[in-house]
Amino acid sequence: MTQIRLRNSLTRKVEDFHPIDAKNVRMYLCGPTVYDRAHLGNARPVVVFDVLYRLLRHVYGPEHVTYVRNFTDVDDKINATALARKEAGAEGSLEELIRARTEETIGWYHADMDALGALRPDREPRATDYIGAMIAMIETLIEDGHAYAAEGHVLFRVRSYKDYGALSGRTVDDMMAGARVEVAPFKEDPMDFVLWKPSDEGLPGWDSPWGRGRPGWHIECSAMSYELLGASFDIHGGGIDLQFPHHENEIAQSCCAHPEGSFANYWLHNEMLQVEGKKMSKSLGNFFTVRDLLDGHDGEKGIPGEVIRFVFLQTHYTKPMDWTAEKARAAAATLRKWRTAVDGVTPSPEAAPEVIAALADDLNTAGAIAALHQIDDPAVLKASAAMLGLLDDGMGDWAKPRYVKSDELYVGTNEMSARRIDELVLLRTQAKADRDFKRADEIRDGLSRAGIILKDSKDKTEWEFGLEVDLSKLEGL
Repeated sequence: MTQIRLRNSLTRKVEDFHPIDAKNVRMYLCGPTVYDRAHLGNARPVVVFDVLYRLLRHVYGPEHVTYVRNFTDVDDKINATALARKEAGAEGSLEELIRARTEETIGWYHADMDALGALRPDREPRATDYIGAMIAMIETLIEDGHAYAAEGHVLFRVRSYKDYGALSGRTVDDMMAGARVEVAPFKEDPMDFVLWKPSDEGLPGWDSPWGRGRPGWHIECSAMSYELLGASFDIHGGGIDLQFPHHENEIAQSCCAHPEGSFANYWLHNEMLQVEGKKMSKSLGNFFTVRDLLDGHDGEKGIPGEVIRFVFLQTHYTKPMDWTAEKARAAAATLRKWRTAVDGVTPSPEAAPEVIAALADDLNTAGAIAALHQIDDPAVLKASAAMLGLLDDGMGDWAKPRYVKSDELYVGTNEMSARRIDELVLLRTQAKADRDFKRADEIRDGLSRAGIILKDSKDKTEWEFGLEVDLSKLEGL
């Protein structure tokens, strides 16, 4: 059996992965807060852990892996949208309007992540469906002295958990120095965090032993992971921005509520995303959603989901990833080349060992892509690319050149199209040799309009497909 090695954030080491039960491998990923469209940074953990999910299924068998990714559907921004709709005359209670809003945004999220080739998790719990489980966990924490009620709130006693800070590598006192914590008169310690908070009539709420209220953010994942995966499970993942305080707090409350378990044995965190070398932000004008990229924005043409995925996978998940237009162009060219090679091919039963080995080495997706470049057998290439979620038949429409003519120049396989382009490149080369520069420029410009990128060197001219290809524009050349 393939030995998977993963970088465990808890130990800060790359370790051999040994599941608690090889017949029941369990993974939890902190999912989105569904108040609006997912931005590009939200998509990176989805793609990273989708590759891990595929690898786990390959090694242990699909029926032996459970992948859970939650939806946080309790949030001030969701509440604000629902309140605005209610004030505008929408029918239904506030809770019903919140549910309708999150149904809408979850639908958007599914459509966007599907477009990136991400497999749906086995379970996708919504926080609002597990309020009872959260209340039960909070009651246990109070009974055992790890939490206390105060003025309609319930707070976790951070100093009651001796290992608090192990994940982020800081002591509680270190965190206090310079930390931004809410100082409230009902807190015993400034570091204590909210498990439950009161709701007035203008906010969603549920009945509890501490009055009508709603859960704090951190308790949601602890309750849902316990209900679906148990007190101990294998892998917990998320973006590095969640390591503290969210994941630190999850560990504390989960281990205190269920001391019989270990919570998560392996913690994986992906690094953040940049755009053209800068942090993505609205103030810099480089903030966009996944849907913006897919459909096109600010006058730019849309970028296929498979291309977005490929760009993500070129950078190791533990490194900051820089999204650039040039990377997207190059990714599209590579994928078109590969799709031409595997057109009409049935994938082989097994992926290339080199690809599996790279992925098993702490998800070395860049190494796996390098291995794909070395595969000559189209059937093996297609099977191997599937381990990365690439070259799926259902995602390839973007790479098919668009045709309007019905003769042999424009209808048929990509190979036929390539022969036509080769012919035009040779004609241009001959025109240049004959010093017929007008004709050479006509061919160059026509190829460019059709989405063909030419690369001239001293001895030859090479070409590749651009992001948008329309071979009908070659007509007349």
